[in-house]
Amino acid sequence: MSWDDVKYARRREEMVRRQIEARHITDPAVLAAMRKVPRHLFVSEALQHKAYEDYPLPIGEQQTISQPFIVAEMSQALDLGPNDRVLEIGTGSGYQAAILAEIAYRVYTIERLHPLYIQARRLFDQLQYHNIVTRYTDGTTGWREQSPFEAIIVTAGAPQAPQSLIDQLAIGGRMVIPVGDQYAQDLIKIIKDRRGVRQYSLGGCRFVKLIGEEGWGGG
Repeated sequence: MSWDDVKYARRREEMVRRQIEARHITDPAVLAAMRKVPRHLFVSEALQHKAYEDYPLPIGEQQTISQPFIVAEMSQALDLGPNDRVLEIGTGSGYQAAILAEIAYRVYTIERLHPLYIQARRLFDQLQYHNIVTRYTDGTTGWREQSPFEAIIVTAGAPQAPQSLIDQLAIGGRMVIPVGDQYAQDLIKIIKDRRGVRQYSLGGCRFVKLIGEEGWGGG
């Protein structure tokens, strides 16, 4: 293990202890994934020294990599098991997909911005995430041919949860999505069962905007 590996491993441990566990993230699989995935590789070299700080960072194309706590909170809210298949709308840097890939059986992730799609795909290959399947398209319509999914995560804000995505949830499935206007959203958890759909607010958040027929902005 190189000195850089040791240095970044220590910073990940500090990030988990101070930012994640201190805010009551308790899922052992999520904590293990946050300790393992090299977040600094998902940002530009110029920003790697800030990769484990408690805020989002720009990744180009007017997009950001989310604050570490938000990544952990959304991951925990999905209640993932090792056999679950997850759909992610908005690959971005690829960091959230990598965290999910450490926990779930397979991750299907969609990105509409070609430079980010190519960059994330190369990084997944480099890190040997063979259980991440990528697609370059508008994600607001989901990935119907691979549905139903046990979990869906949307990493961009929208005025409401797209029905097209709810339809692709399995019975017993969970979706986490930021819902609100362009300036502030609530992080919403949706659970689909045989009686219908239930929604819960996990608290306030702010994400970039979701592009598509049912959204009002970018992914």
